[in-house]
Amino acid sequence: MILRNFIYPLCKIQLRKARPCEANYFLYTQSMPAKHRIKTYEENAYYHLYNRGVNKQLIFQDDQDYGVFLSYLKNYLEKKDEKALQSIIANPIASWREKDHAIKLLRLNNFFNTISLVTHCLMPNHFHFLIRQTDANAIDRFMNSLCTRYTMFFNKKYKRIGPLFQSVYKAVMVTTDEQLKYLTRYIHRNPILKYMSADISSRILSTYQYSSYPEYLGLRNTGWIHAEKILAYFGDSSQKYQSFVEDMDAEENMVHFTHTLMLD
Repeated sequence: MILRNFIYPLCKIQLRKARPCEANYFLYTQSMPAKHRIKTYEENAYYHLYNRGVNKQLIFQDDQDYGVFLSYLKNYLEKKDEKALQSIIANPIASWREKDHAIKLLRLNNFFNTISLVTHCLMPNHFHFLIRQTDANAIDRFMNSLCTRYTMFFNKKYKRIGPLFQSVYKAVMVTTDEQLKYLTRYIHRNPILKYMSADISSRILSTYQYSSYPEYLGLRNTGWIHAEKILAYFGDSSQKYQSFVEDMDAEENMVHFTHTLMLD
């Protein structure tokens, strides 16, 4: 026990000096809970993913934080235009900042062919994703890349050290169509409280910037959010989906179909 207590902080110090990125990943992954920590994944399957701040602390403190996190999602999930990035690097009149940014994007992991983000919601101290993966290892690589990169940004901005997230992300497989539909309802309703009136709830949900609900209502078009699978259940009608989400009569069914998918 004494030897472990000596080696553990020593490893962190050596990692910080030699490989800062790996040091942050080490901090991110040092605590691994058993509950909902999927060890094996399946191809072409849907998963509910969730994580929150350590000690339930804020992981998004202002609009910039939300914006940076969403920009990282875009980087990872949008198709990488390698020709355009190469042309920036080769362009003699491009600034060094533009070239440096292009080089970083070229080196960045990309999950366009293996991860589809179906639904998401970012809240001040946690986030939810509904994701489909086509490769059995895609989710793990995607979540490690995203959470490690955002932790590095957040720690640098707020001059802090140590883990940002409570633990390694939690995940559970979605196995039925009903679960899939009602899980999107649960995720999209995160920004509202149960006691709010229908009018207030509708206004908050449709204007909340940090969820995929506006994409489902046709109010915003984001290429890396894939609402089509869920909207197909409603005849591709945004109005029918909106009624499904905002109608309190669906609350009991939501609890019934999603209780095994809850991670928080």
